[in-house]
Amino acid sequence: MQPRNMSMSGVVDLAAVKAAGEAKQKAEQARAEAARTGRAPTSGARLVFDVDEAGFQQDVLQRSTEVPVVIDFWAEWCEPCKQLGPLLERLAGEYAGKFVLAKIDVDANQMLFQQFGVQGIPAVFAVVAGQPIPLFQGAAPESQIRDVLDQLVQAAEQQFGIVGAPVDPQAAGEPAEAEVPAGPYDALLEAANQALDSGDLGGAVQAYKNVLSDDPGNPEAKLGLAQAELLRRVQDLDPQAVRKEAAENPADVPAQIRAADLDLVGGHVEDAFGRLVDAVKRTAGDDREAARVRLLELFEVIGADDPRVTAARTALARVLF
Repeated sequence: MQPRNMSMSGVVDLAAVKAAGEAKQKAEQARAEAARTGRAPTSGARLVFDVDEAGFQQDVLQRSTEVPVVIDFWAEWCEPCKQLGPLLERLAGEYAGKFVLAKIDVDANQMLFQQFGVQGIPAVFAVVAGQPIPLFQGAAPESQIRDVLDQLVQAAEQQFGIVGAPVDPQAAGEPAEAEVPAGPYDALLEAANQALDSGDLGGAVQAYKNVLSDDPGNPEAKLGLAQAELLRRVQDLDPQAVRKEAAENPADVPAQIRAADLDLVGGHVEDAFGRLVDAVKRTAGDDREAARVRLLELFEVIGADDPRVTAARTALARVLF
């Protein structure tokens, strides 16, 4: 087998990984800096913003593939809204980018009010990976709201791998003052890429891990490692036997996982994702978790910005919630 030249055609171009992962690299480096200093770094992202029907697709649905979006349905005449709204805005600042808060005036956006099935206000929903999730309705104690938000943030990360980039609430909405410098790993990454191109999958895996041991957020190394591990998993598989087994045993999760790996290696990205989403939908317990984890690993191979990943995250959300 020629794993790099044959099997990954149409899936990932390592020459473009660095450019494609630039935004992710900055977010990961920002997280590392936040952990080191204990302070959230500056970001141009808005933590609290108004949303109308025209901007809902971009500001809420698309953004929910990158960070949980909490929605506050409110109206000017609603007295409880005037108490809850400022509390949610303060919590958005305290959580510093773990979620963002979208405020929707129900009087000006009746269609959104109806689509979410809101029975009364204030009402608070979340959207994760394009999937709406009701949180609570009416006034609630701050401690209860914090518990709900903690569960939301945890579910978004554990179930979908969605983690909002840290934001300095004092600087939210302002442009970042300086670019985050790239790490000094060009030579190591080039060696890893050459190992991958030559079919030395074990060497490539180790080389990417060497970079990540010093720079855990390096996007090129993370994507390269995901690709090398995928190729190593499939190099000894018999494609015909794997596909026959998966077709004859739709409830066999390990068989579906092997077939999904082969789907992705062959460039059939939507088929791989759909196969694992179906496995998650049909199963429970350890089998469901295994299918979900492998799906997240395959997301890493393709890259979070790919629209096929966005669509699959949404599909996963529908079967999990």
